[in-house]
Amino acid sequence: MTRATLLTITAPTGEPAPGDPGFALADFDAPQVRITDLAVTRGDGVFETIAVIDGHPQALGPHLMRLAHSAELLDLPVPAEHVWHEAVLAGIADYRSRNGDGGELFAKLIYTRGIEGTGAPSGWIFVDEGEDFSRQRLGISVVALDRGLRHDVAETSPWLLAGAKSLSYAVNRAAQREAARRGADDVIFVSSDGYALEGPTSNVILLAGGVVRTPQTDQGILAGTTQAAVFAFFEERGYATEYRHITVDELEAADALWLVSSVRQAAPITHLDGREYPVDAELTAELNRYLLSRSH
Repeated sequence: MTRATLLTITAPTGEPAPGDPGFALADFDAPQVRITDLAVTRGDGVFETIAVIDGHPQALGPHLMRLAHSAELLDLPVPAEHVWHEAVLAGIADYRSRNGDGGELFAKLIYTRGIEGTGAPSGWIFVDEGEDFSRQRLGISVVALDRGLRHDVAETSPWLLAGAKSLSYAVNRAAQREAARRGADDVIFVSSDGYALEGPTSNVILLAGGVVRTPQTDQGILAGTTQAAVFAFFEERGYATEYRHITVDELEAADALWLVSSVRQAAPITHLDGREYPVDAELTAELNRYLLSRSH
């Protein structure tokens, strides 16, 4: 039997009926999703993945804000923030009551346009044990891949949904398979006009000349909850931080690079397209301790 906890969101939008929390525990091993749900047939929906450390969902508020932003970009109804919030907490509590308190967990939130023709959104949350990222937190090799779009695509072509965390992840998965074919662990997407963007599931952080930078999000980049915490970490230690457009040449000339994400946390880059980068193991370990200990 699967250890994971599954909750269906019975009131993904609006107010649930009096006495109804808007969600219900479900059997993870039983069929749950209709094959006509547009998440299945079209990838028409959005999602969030939240790290859960010692029973605490990290950056739950920002993740729910990002879920709502992605929903807005897809013209989905506004998700009921309080329902999703309480469902996450209930899912974590159920998982821990059955499996114990140890380990790093994750909560995945799925919000879709629902069964085709009904006009009623659907949603669910599941909580499970996370992958062991201890090796990747020591260092990863990365290749740069052209996303095939200009850096200003979010402004020129908003219908392409750049910056939305949609369920349509086939391209991101294909990029990661291409990295593996090239003997690398992950990818940094670059724009067709020469700007660094993001990873398939992560944000890019670079240190250059004592300044910590990340590509600004008006380039169709998903705003990172972990990236914001990384900036807080460095600012507390006296580093300047900056959002801006970063050219590929600047990326390649960086003193140090990381990919950061909600569940993996911070993975230092040891090689980019075969070029070696120094890794400050002590700084990265301190950064990951900070990220894993977050209480908000």
